[in-house]
Amino acid sequence: MAHSYISIKVHYIFSTKNRHKIITPELEERLWPYMGGIAKQNNMKALAIGGIEDHAHILLSLPSTISIAKAIQLIKGGSSKWVSDTFSSLRDFEWQEGYGAFSISISHVDDTIAYIENQKEHHRKQTFEEEYIAILKKHGIEYDERYLWG
Repeated sequence: MAHSYISIKVHYIFSTKNRHKIITPELEERLWPYMGGIAKQNNMKALAIGGIEDHAHILLSLPSTISIAKAIQLIKGGSSKWVSDTFSSLRDFEWQEGYGAFSISISHVDDTIAYIENQKEHHRKQTFEEEYIAILKKHGIEYDERYLWG
């Protein structure tokens, strides 16, 4: 083949440090687009970004040149620095160290986008902890709950 063709869709989930509920509607109005800008600057495509007060979801289409770990490092690192530098009341803003990264088949992209866009409604019925454990189980990922929340 003369060219390489790549389709890698990854659904990332990560929380604020200690799951502090500090992402206000005013912050998310600027934070989600900023994270999308980081993705674009690094040749990734943000298909959906959303979340609630204590965590974020991003569905990214990754190029062949960026690993799953590097993509989230760029997004989390760049956005936490921007929040700390931009909002004087959030100088100590941090994302939790870990994250979840789940492969999404092309046939589930639309459902995943809808899921991310409806986070506020979703979390009226289910906590972040319940949501995250359900996703881990759905993907067959083994975990020890003693170490799950940091």
